[in-house]
This record gives sequence, structure tokens and C-alpha cells, in this order.
Amino acid sequence: MTIGKVVLSTLLVFGAMVSHALEVKPYSAAALAEAQKAGKPVALHFHADWCPTCRAQEKVLQGLKSEAGLDLTVLVASYDTEKDLKRRFNVRAQSTLVVLHGEKETYRVVGDTSPGGIRAALKSAL
Repeated sequence: MTIGKVVLSTLLVFGAMVSHALEVKPYSAAALAEAQKAGKPVALHFHADWCPTCRAQEKVLQGLKSEAGLDLTVLVASYDTEKDLKRRFNVRAQSTLVVLHGEKETYRVVGDTSPGGIRAALKSAL
């Protein structure tokens, strides 16, 4: 095998891994609507900067970004400012993770900071 083929193979494998990875980005109504309309898995993380549990969950989510098989997007919504969104999803506490597949809620986590618990919640939408 030539060096060019090795490089190409490596890039293809890496590209496949990246395309099927967890994405964490700020919440927007458009991003949520797009995911739900397409029937894609998406999660809402109701996060507050002042919340130590939220910060711990954020670290877990960042750690899961490189894990293969978690092909979904986590939209980070401000617990303090997204009042309509909190009402829509009946969120009563910061550090809430609402996992959806399209319009259907598949799992809800409140206060869990364990990688296994958060991973299981996210996988429920796949």
C-alpha cells in the first residue's frame, strides 16, 4: 500500500468518526425546529453558569464528543433566560437534559453527572 493510500484511508476513517459524533452547541429555536422537523435526535441541556452540577454535566458532554455512535446534537439553553422553552418542556430545575427524537421525548435527566447516565440518556434517542 502506498503512503498516499494510507493517508487517504486514515482520513476516511477519521471523517466517518467525526460525522457520527456528539455535537454540543448553543441553543437556537431554528436548530431545534430543524432537528425536530427532520426527525433527528437532539437534546436540550438547560444550563446555568452559576450551577456547579451544570458545569459537571458540561464536562461530561465534552468528554462524550469523541465517542463513536453518539450521532446527535446537544443544544445548550440558558436556564435563566429561556423561560418559554422551559415552559414548553416543563423544566423546573437547572441541570435538566431533555432528550428528543424528533418531537418525541425519549429520556429526561435532572442533576445526573455520571458519564454512564448521560450516555444512556443520549442513546435513548438513537
